[in-house]
Amino acid sequence: MAVKLSVRNVFKVFGEKTADALELLDAGTSKEDILEQTGATVGVQDASFDVGEGEIFVVMGLSGSGKSTLVRMLNGLIPPTSGSIMIDGEDVATCSQEQLRRIRREKITMVFQHFALFPHWSVADNAAYGLKVKGVKPAERRERALKSLEQVGLAAWADSLPSELSGGMQQRVGLARGLATGPEVLLMDEPFGALDPLIRREMQDELLALQKTLKKTIVFITHDLNEALLLGDKIAIMKDGKFVQVGSAQEIVSNPADDYVAAFVADIDRGRVFTAEDVSNDPASVRLGTDNAEDAMRTMEDLNRNALYVVDAKDKVAGIVTYQDLAAATLDNGMPNPVLEDVMLTEYPTADADQQLNELYGSASAGLPIAVTDDKDRLVGVVEPQDVFAQLSGDPEEAAPDAPVPAPETSSEKERTNV
Repeated sequence: MAVKLSVRNVFKVFGEKTADALELLDAGTSKEDILEQTGATVGVQDASFDVGEGEIFVVMGLSGSGKSTLVRMLNGLIPPTSGSIMIDGEDVATCSQEQLRRIRREKITMVFQHFALFPHWSVADNAAYGLKVKGVKPAERRERALKSLEQVGLAAWADSLPSELSGGMQQRVGLARGLATGPEVLLMDEPFGALDPLIRREMQDELLALQKTLKKTIVFITHDLNEALLLGDKIAIMKDGKFVQVGSAQEIVSNPADDYVAAFVADIDRGRVFTAEDVSNDPASVRLGTDNAEDAMRTMEDLNRNALYVVDAKDKVAGIVTYQDLAAATLDNGMPNPVLEDVMLTEYPTADADQQLNELYGSASAGLPIAVTDDKDRLVGVVEPQDVFAQLSGDPEEAAPDAPVPAPETSSEKERTNV
């Protein structure tokens, strides 16, 4: 993935004695002591990170952590005290005002928490505001504004006034205004912070859906860890102007860097953080027309599994066989080495690789391993029920490989084949 935004060793100190403050920071002096000794306020300390093209990089922190100061430095609203902020190789921190204006026109835009729509302008005119500032002609402004409104589902309200829209819809207009200028980088400073929880979740889902199509490079600021974990490809957690941990949602929840981060993630809904892919095992299987019951039972014994998926010649899932059913067919029913078609279950749980674990709880409770399939129904992984429960409980070590979940009980071959 190509790097779109690269930040290196950025500091921001407010006040007159910035050089003294930087020296004290380098010596390990705390923000509080620096303020007392110099009167200078440390906003951001030594921030370094990269954001790839099409990636959502979330900066999460409580009030006063420095996150809003950081995002305002990214487009030059606040000049850094030191460090570099490179967008496609151009340094926002040191470029001329003319270069900065061009970067803002062509590459970057900002969406704020308070959408600040003009109440006497139509929705379309509000969405076209950035284009008007750029000097785009009215007809083109209208066309591009309508396109951006269509992207956020508001084309039908183009000629309405903002007062006729709900809070969530007004925030969509703010987003459409940012999209209309065709930016390559979106800076979003607590854009959903003023919305009710239900509308906020809808906007989060909408942003993710939009991102699948638009693939913008996004720096998203929030104080809500759940929001950060839901949206971020990568997440930076800030405290006292510093990054205390940068990583994926799964890395941060699984391995918090310190007690501060651990306290944040202690009550997180892990079912919304981890996906089927995170707990998936190798797609061990047996093949129709090639393998038989003995092969399947031997493979299960070797892998210490109680069930295996059956795939066809194209690796598409045809069914699942359990050790219990194979043993019953062989021993109890006197079927020496039965063919897999006669024993396999043709109804089985499936999941996409990116499906969240909270959506798999019901399937896992049934006892059968879950087939992870691609868009062509090919088997790409297998999720064991105990791995789902262990990850949801916060203790993946509970998923002991020598303690498989018992297979669900079955009654007869007839019932199996008629499922």
